[in-house]
Amino acid sequence: MRLANASVPEVIREIITQNRSIYDCMKMDVINYTALAVKIQSKVERHLGTSVNLNTIVVAIKRYSDSFEQKEDVKNESVLKNARLSLTDGILDIKFSADDFGAEDVASLMSKFSEINPDYEFFRLANSFRVLTEDLAGIRELFGAFGNTEDKFITGLAKIKILIPPEQNRNDIASYVAEVLHSNGIEPANAFFSRDNITIVLNEKDASRAYEILRSEIAR
Repeated sequence: MRLANASVPEVIREIITQNRSIYDCMKMDVINYTALAVKIQSKVERHLGTSVNLNTIVVAIKRYSDSFEQKEDVKNESVLKNARLSLTDGILDIKFSADDFGAEDVASLMSKFSEINPDYEFFRLANSFRVLTEDLAGIRELFGAFGNTEDKFITGLAKIKILIPPEQNRNDIASYVAEVLHSNGIEPANAFFSRDNITIVLNEKDASRAYEILRSEIAR
């Protein structure tokens, strides 16, 4: 996962949100901030592509922890108010390493990909690429032309996209969504964040219920 043009606090929130054990310990206020900062420093630096001072990470963790207490006072209004949802099933998750393709190959691949299905999502991670798309025969054939990629396909997935209004406070949305789904027994297979949307990847069997749960949060 990677946040586009992210800040240190945004990356901290993403890392903690996606690690249920750390997230739960932080909510219970039973975590050592410095020890956690040491543990995740390398991951933060990989996300940002630059070195980050340990004390900067500690401060970001502390501020994120403080936000849990602040949220208790505003529970009467949903964090997802005015957000828009869309659900798409039959999703194929394709992951391939940056070492698998040269830059020209990737450009050619994406150009051909767009001809088959222009409605796809492409994520550039630190050392790999990720594509979410409809599970179409043409897509499989296209990737197959670049070599044995069958082991890079994950099937049986759906995605929920949450579009966030520009005027909305976005600081706690990722952690809020993770908490709501977790409390209902649903664990996403993956999630991708940007400044104006969240894409949640789930097993198809969980997708409809997750969609209804999040929709009810918006309407609350």
